[in-house]
Amino acid sequence: MNLVRWNNQARFSNVFDQLFSDNQYYKTYDNGYSKPAANISESEESFELELAIPGLRKEEVKINIENNLLSISSEKQKESEVNYSRREFVYKSFNRSFSLPKSVDVDKIKAKHENGVLSISLPKKEEAKVKLSREIKIS
Repeated sequence: MNLVRWNNQARFSNVFDQLFSDNQYYKTYDNGYSKPAANISESEESFELELAIPGLRKEEVKINIENNLLSISSEKQKESEVNYSRREFVYKSFNRSFSLPKSVDVDKIKAKHENGVLSISLPKKEEAKVKLSREIKIS
């Protein structure tokens, strides 16, 4: 009977590399550029936009509106010149833009940052709000 030594190290190395290289919060596109994942929902009163931006402080994020185009961007610089044997903290810049419908009241847009999620509330103009029910008087 021959004893065969099984090398488990290579197998575990691949598992850990996949775990740490796949970032569920950022989508990577064909050009290697990544953008934060976004959720968009709509209610009677507003649209809600959420972006996953873990590791970023609110001071590092810029939000601009120009010609009904909402742009969200960030650029984070390398913080220190330490000689790491392995470095998995990677900070990149991103820029995401969203076309706003004409029904959004751009003067009332509000944003907040909490627990790595940027939430932007996009209120609708009064005339654009859907009235689900109303009573009609009979004359």
